[in-house]
Amino acid sequence: MVMSCSKSIVALHHGQIDDAKSKMEEAKTMLEEFRKYAKEDLYRYISVAEQELVEAYALRAVMENTPIPSMQDLDVTGPSYLTGLLDCVGEIKRLVYDRMRSGNEKDAEKLFATMEEIYNAIYPFAVYDNIVSGLRKKLDVARILIEDIRAVVTEENRRKALIDAIDGLDRRS
Repeated sequence: MVMSCSKSIVALHHGQIDDAKSKMEEAKTMLEEFRKYAKEDLYRYISVAEQELVEAYALRAVMENTPIPSMQDLDVTGPSYLTGLLDCVGEIKRLVYDRMRSGNEKDAEKLFATMEEIYNAIYPFAVYDNIVSGLRKKLDVARILIEDIRAVVTEENRRKALIDAIDGLDRRS
C-alpha cells in the first residue's frame, strides 16, 4: 500500500494523473482490506500507510487546485492525517521548484502560500507530540522547508525587480 502511494506521488509529479488516481484508489482499497485484520494491537502498521495515503490525496488536491480531502473523506485517524499533511509540504516544495524553473512564479507563490497554510493549521497541535508521535519533528522539518522556499521566492522577486529596473533604465536611454 505504501508503495502504491509512493508511485502515485511520483506519477503526479510526472503529470500522469490517471495513473496516479488509479494507484491511489488501489491503495485506499488495500487499506480498507487491511483494517479488517488490524485491530488495536496491529494499528501501528497501518498508520504509516494512512500517512502516505493522506500525502498522496493532499498532493493531488493541491495540484488540481481543489480542497484537500478531510480526515473523514479519507477515513484515516487524526495522527495519520496530520503527519500525512506535513509530509505533503515536502512534495509541494518540489512543485514550487518546478514552477519556478518553468517561469511560473505566480503559481509558485500560491503553492508556497499553501505550504504555509498547512503548517499554520497543524502547528497548534505541536503540544500533543506525546499523543501524535513524531509530530513536532515533522513540524520542524516542514518549517525548514517553508523557510527554504521563502528564501527562493524572495530571491526570485528581488531578481525580477532588478531586471525590471534595469529594463526601465534601458528604455530611458
